[in-house]
Amino acid sequence: MPAFKLKKISLRKVKTGKSVVIMQPSNLYECRLGDDCFVGPFTEIQKGVVIGNNCRIQSHSFICELVTIGNDCFIGHGVMFINDTFSYGKPAGGDHSKWKKTSIGNNVSIGSNATILPVSICDEVVIGAGAVVTKDITKKGTYAGNPAKKLKKV
Repeated sequence: MPAFKLKKISLRKVKTGKSVVIMQPSNLYECRLGDDCFVGPFTEIQKGVVIGNNCRIQSHSFICELVTIGNDCFIGHGVMFINDTFSYGKPAGGDHSKWKKTSIGNNVSIGSNATILPVSICDEVVIGAGAVVTKDITKKGTYAGNPAKKLKKV
């Protein structure tokens, strides 16, 4: 008998609107997806995440607890959302009180392999591939780099 417990990739208590497509394998639990959403394979969307209507989440992305995504958003391949900033010198672990929220507005496109720390991003923003968003984005435009900086207005 193995010394580990194998858990299957699954969908558990996922609330969806109409015309939602979730490719397998994926791991979604206790989250909510609006109408006409697509979730690519090898994606994890955790408890309490809310995703608006007409969103596309590409493969290999990770959306952790405390993330809200607006309507008409695109999340590229391999995008990572972070809710633990290690602000206490180590991982917060199961201490949810140390985790922080992320809010993504409407009409936001996030390029592949971007990392989104706990921030607020306003409507109509493009985040370039590989960008690391470390601060709130309050003005429409295109942002890229590490840390992400505004390149141009939309």
